[in-house]
Amino acid sequence: MSERSIGVFDSGVGGLTVLKQILQLLPGEQLLYLGDTARVPYGSKSPATVRRYALEAAAFLVHHQVKMLVVACNTASSVALDELAERFRLPVIGVIEPGARRAVSLTRNGRIGVIGTEGTIKSQAYTRAIQSLDPCVEVFAAACPLFVPLVEEGWLEHQVTRLTAREYLQPLLNRNIDTLVLGCTHYPLLKGVLQEVLGEQVQLIDSAEATALTVAECLRAENRLRVVEPSRARFFVTDVPERFQRVGGAFLGTALNEVEQVVLD
Repeated sequence: MSERSIGVFDSGVGGLTVLKQILQLLPGEQLLYLGDTARVPYGSKSPATVRRYALEAAAFLVHHQVKMLVVACNTASSVALDELAERFRLPVIGVIEPGARRAVSLTRNGRIGVIGTEGTIKSQAYTRAIQSLDPCVEVFAAACPLFVPLVEEGWLEHQVTRLTAREYLQPLLNRNIDTLVLGCTHYPLLKGVLQEVLGEQVQLIDSAEATALTVAECLRAENRLRVVEPSRARFFVTDVPERFQRVGGAFLGTALNEVEQVVLD
């Protein structure tokens, strides 16, 4: 089992931030990444639709005999994680609980902000996860739908991005938050602008980093770590791969030369 790959899926390219952290933390692992680019975004879809998409993506990876499923999509993690864990006899790790645990451990004043897609924020998954860990913590959430297209356009330091961030984040600053959870896997690429707008007094929680740590802990606990070969990843998409290769290459900082287009059943 330890020789098998880790399966990672997302609605598109955002989950590559999670994959990148896993590759850096676990240099002996092999990863299979599936981006459901034909049906992106998940954030604006109904919970029932997202659950169906997530089951199909997970089934594809399980067919390739992965040893673990990582749901590198906040929307899918918020509505489909329990069903995936029930359906497949594998460890299933989402991005919400690791980020929630990290935020609760670091907040000083018990006032935590969460930003994400409309679907993630409407689900209140982060609020439930955080308050299940500490019921006294106050959670203030805001949907930031424009951040994803800005990231994929490559406008990471653009003035439009700064203005958008100020518009989205000011209500959270007015709530005196001291910790902000980046509840979308695209958002870590905006850390510079977000920190600039928020000020150094607000800590940013990167769910991708927290998720990678949880993956490592789980594999060590189950004695499934692979330590022999250098890490590598194989990529699949459900639409033509050109855009994924271009944007994904910017996410990972390396060219994605071999991306296979597949059809999900």
